[in-house]
Amino acid sequence: MNSAFLQLLLRWAILALGVTLATKLGIGISCDSGTTLLVVVVLLSFFNVILKPLMVLFTLPFILLTLGLGMIVINALLFLLVGRLVDGFHVDSFWSAVGGAVVVGVTNLVLSAFTRKPRGPGSGPGGTVGTRPAPAKPTDVIDI
Repeated sequence: MNSAFLQLLLRWAILALGVTLATKLGIGISCDSGTTLLVVVVLLSFFNVILKPLMVLFTLPFILLTLGLGMIVINALLFLLVGRLVDGFHVDSFWSAVGGAVVVGVTNLVLSAFTRKPRGPGSGPGGTVGTRPAPAKPTDVIDI
């Protein structure tokens, strides 16, 4: 197995945990079985790759106006769509979908922080103090 496939499986596991937490918190989202959960995770991943960039593109002024909070609305709409498409996965209302989007987003944020690869020395806030990046070498390319 290669590393990209393992990263995909890890992302799916984190998403599955987030959706499971959303169903257990009693915010109006329910899932009937593990198979249904697997279908929901695959569909949400697919929609995040295909539909979400298009929705972000078309709603960019709204997202900028709300300082990024519009992304929660987009994620909630994807939750509602999956709830309508998958039998056995129920989303009661728009506000339940917003709650589910927030739970999945926070779960993804927290667990992704733990699974990130460590940075090398001097590559950012976690790098070695007092180190400088190497000076840029001159090139023959002129940027316009």
